[in-house]
Amino acid sequence: MARSKRTGIELTAYDDLFETDESRAEANLSRIREIPISEIDEFPDHPFKVLMNEDMEQLVESVSRNGVMTPATVRQKEDGRYELISGHRRKKACELAGLETLKCEIKELTHDEAIIVMVESNLQRSVILPSEKAFAYKMRLEAMNRQGERRDLTSCPVGNKLTSASEVSKEVGDSERQIFRFIRLTELVPEILQMVDERQIAFRPAVEISYLSEEQQYTLLEAMGYNDATPSLAQAIKMKKFMQEGKLTDEVIQSIMQEDKPNQKEKPAFKDERITKLIPKSIPRGQETDFVVKALEFYNRHLQRQRVQER
Repeated sequence: MARSKRTGIELTAYDDLFETDESRAEANLSRIREIPISEIDEFPDHPFKVLMNEDMEQLVESVSRNGVMTPATVRQKEDGRYELISGHRRKKACELAGLETLKCEIKELTHDEAIIVMVESNLQRSVILPSEKAFAYKMRLEAMNRQGERRDLTSCPVGNKLTSASEVSKEVGDSERQIFRFIRLTELVPEILQMVDERQIAFRPAVEISYLSEEQQYTLLEAMGYNDATPSLAQAIKMKKFMQEGKLTDEVIQSIMQEDKPNQKEKPAFKDERITKLIPKSIPRGQETDFVVKALEFYNRHLQRQRVQER
C-alpha cells in the first residue's frame, strides 16, 4: 500500500517535470473567462481615477467594435464574487458600450499580492496625477512591508531607505526620496491635494505643507483664498518650522501668506481664457479691466443704435 502511494507521487512529479509548453498555455487559457460585470467588484480604495475623456471615448468605440482585446485581471473572493485588480478603464468602457460581460484572467492572489499587481499595472498609464501616485506608492509599500518588516510610512524620515522602496524605485524611475515625498501628499486635506492635482500648488511646497495639522491646513486654505496666492517653497518651509516649534498660529499663517514673493508677477485681471485671449497684448498690465469696460460700453451703444434703426 505504501509502495503504491510512493509510486503515485513519483509519477505526478514525473508528469509535472515533462509538462509541455502547450499544456501550460492551455491551463492559462482555462483561467480566461467572460465574467458578468455585475459579479465584479471594484478594488477597495483604488487610487487611480477613471476619467471620462477623449481616450475613454476611443476605448468605448474600440470595445464596441472589437470587444476587449487584453483581458482584465481579477481574483475570486470568498463569497464567490470577483475583485477587479487591473482593467478598471476596460470595465467602464464595457459598461458604456452596453456589454454585460468582461473578458478576465482569474489569478489566485492574496490581498497584498493583489495590491502590488494593481499598482504595477496602473503605474504604466501615460498620465498619472500626483494624488494617484501618492496613494498607489503608499498602498504598495505597506503591502510589501506587511510581507516583511512593518513600518509607518507617513512618519518615516525622507532620507531613510527601505528595501521595498528601493525595489519600487528601480521599477518606476522615481528615487526613494521622491517616493516618500509622494507618500507625504496622502497627509494633505482633500481640498489642498486637489489643488496639487490641478497644478495650483507646486509639488515641493505641498510636501512641506503636509506636515501641518489638519486644522492648520484648513487655516492655510482660507489664507490662500483671502490673499489669492499659494505658498512658495520658502513660505511652506517657514510654516513647517513654526509648526515644529509650536508657534504656527492662525495669525502667523496669515502673516506669512501676505509676504511679497521675490520676482512675483502682477496677477492678471481676468482668469477666464475667453476674456484674456480677446484683450490685445498692447494693453498695458493693470489696464485690462478698463479695456473690457470700454469694449462693453461700445457694444451696448451699438445694440442701442440697432434697436433705434429697427423701429
